[in-house]
Amino acid sequence: MSFLPDVLVACEPCNGSRFTEETLDIRYNGKHIADLLALTVAEAVEFFAGVASIRRPLQILDDAGLGYLTLGQPSNTLSGGEAQRIKLAYELSRSSQSGTLYLLDEPTTGLHLADIEKLLHVLQALVDQGNTVVVEEHNLAVIGQADYIIHLDPEGGYAGGEVVIAGPPMQLIAHPEVSHTARFLREHYNGKALVDSR
Repeated sequence: MSFLPDVLVACEPCNGSRFTEETLDIRYNGKHIADLLALTVAEAVEFFAGVASIRRPLQILDDAGLGYLTLGQPSNTLSGGEAQRIKLAYELSRSSQSGTLYLLDEPTTGLHLADIEKLLHVLQALVDQGNTVVVEEHNLAVIGQADYIIHLDPEGGYAGGEVVIAGPPMQLIAHPEVSHTARFLREHYNGKALVDSR
């Protein structure tokens, strides 16, 4: 009945915990599996502080701005941005990966300014590991942190698609007459050095 909203009903035998009594009898530091899955990522970082193999990936998730998610949160309740940051955190948690090309399409869509800053740290960490990150983005904060920009313009749709300028962000700022983005980037940063803030 697709015209009605979903209705969730707790299972009576397990009271919504999804586990049998026998399973819930097994505890780790006083918590059973349902308790652990109810922890937020930030809480789990503290709870597993002494277990590096568990704490490290959780810390990366927290650093990516996902500390508020619960460990047992169903994947179908995640936003596109949350799912994307989980994938990035997974890549960061892999041991000494380098030489990978990451292509991201508008990763800041729907993110708060504070979350964008955390995302930029995650992307920079991927670059620091020796990877290449290519981002298609309109957010000036992200554009300003890029090492190299390939700017397509002069307009959208059929009037766009031509490489107008390519180079570091400061090169765009030096020529604000080249495109709308260059002008807005210059106004956004008021001529301040962009790379110094990284």
